[in-house]
Amino acid sequence: MRRTWVRAAPAHPAAGPARRTRLRFDGWIAGIGTSSGTRVVLGHWPRSPFGPISDVMLERADGHRLLMAPSAEVAGFVAATYVFDEVLVVPVSVRTGGDVWTVTAASLELRFVTGRRSPLGRLLRAVPPALAARPAWATAVSPLARLLGVRTRGSARAGRREWYGARDLHPITTAVGTYEGEDLGCPARVEPPVRFGFGSTPRKPCVVRVTTTVAVDTGTD
Repeated sequence: MRRTWVRAAPAHPAAGPARRTRLRFDGWIAGIGTSSGTRVVLGHWPRSPFGPISDVMLERADGHRLLMAPSAEVAGFVAATYVFDEVLVVPVSVRTGGDVWTVTAASLELRFVTGRRSPLGRLLRAVPPALAARPAWATAVSPLARLLGVRTRGSARAGRREWYGARDLHPITTAVGTYEGEDLGCPARVEPPVRFGFGSTPRKPCVVRVTTTVAVDTGTD
């Protein structure tokens, strides 16, 4: 296991207008609170600019924010977008079998089970996938999302912009796990909200089918 600290590169005056590229990640985000106070956010991306990847963002009860990513390249990208106190480059394994998910990353072992699609999930499923994936749609539904305690668009580090296009939602009904050898306890609401970026996951533990778009500067004209 390698412990890697990632720092964003300092900004320099641009010689001209910055060129922006939109990168798309298609997959699932799972957000789980626990009675121990640790909150876990899993990103499972079968399709991404880095190929099929998974990463784990974890915030301990004392507020320490940890990223676990499968490669230095992925760690660098995620750490340049969100804020962490520590970054680990470690294998991240996600196995799914029906409604059972098993996650292993460094000293984290987590197993959770999803339930039937929620009413909100049925509503999200009714939106055509091509429309749901568009940043314009995430912008249009942003006011409604805020009423539910989440944000579908916002600013990230290094001048980046993000849009989350949710396409389905299933509640997490049960979860068991350990972190650094300690029992995480029972699943609980994601409270207080995690502090990696501009928004948190839904308060109730759930898995969201999502297309995430990240606008990044790629240079100057």
